[in-house]
Amino acid sequence: MGKKDPRIDAYIAKSADFAKPILTHLRELVHAACPDVEETMKWSFPNFMYKGMFCSIASFKAHCAFGFWKASLIFGEGKAAAADDKGSMGHFGRLTAPSDLPKDKELLAYIKEAVRLNDAGISKARPRPKVKKELVVPSYFMLALKKNKKALAAFEGFSYSHKKEYLEWITEAKTDETRQRRIATALEWMAEGKSRNWQYMNC
Repeated sequence: MGKKDPRIDAYIAKSADFAKPILTHLRELVHAACPDVEETMKWSFPNFMYKGMFCSIASFKAHCAFGFWKASLIFGEGKAAAADDKGSMGHFGRLTAPSDLPKDKELLAYIKEAVRLNDAGISKARPRPKVKKELVVPSYFMLALKKNKKALAAFEGFSYSHKKEYLEWITEAKTDETRQRRIATALEWMAEGKSRNWQYMNC
């Protein structure tokens, strides 16, 4: 028999009212499709384990997400990539009501396929690591950074991806006014040690 984790009960209980029936229903489907599933919390949201990780649920302020660890093998590369591009963590878009989900029969088939893949020990192919392009810091931004020692120290200590997020946000501004406003905000956030998307880190 599978194992339920009381931390997931607490997670669902603390979620917004719209999210509770979605998360509860998905959890029930996972247990129905995989009686030996084990629950755990990873990255602050519920994950389901069966001979390794295979799917997860998550709740945010205005939507829920349901995703598979081996989505490209379940849906095919194209469909999985298209789902990833929708701007939500899972593979079924932003779920705001149980009616946003596919039919139970379809979801159960996906979950059983995920279980089969883990049973067979089939792993998703690891993509070749992309060569990182050298980040170019515009002179106007570097000048602003040098005027704020805390922000400069934080920026220099950031990972490649965090630096890139800030640089893209600033350089993609369409007007000088917007660019200056973003620079001011960036300096404020960096002086506090915050990444560009810090608001979403603890969702």
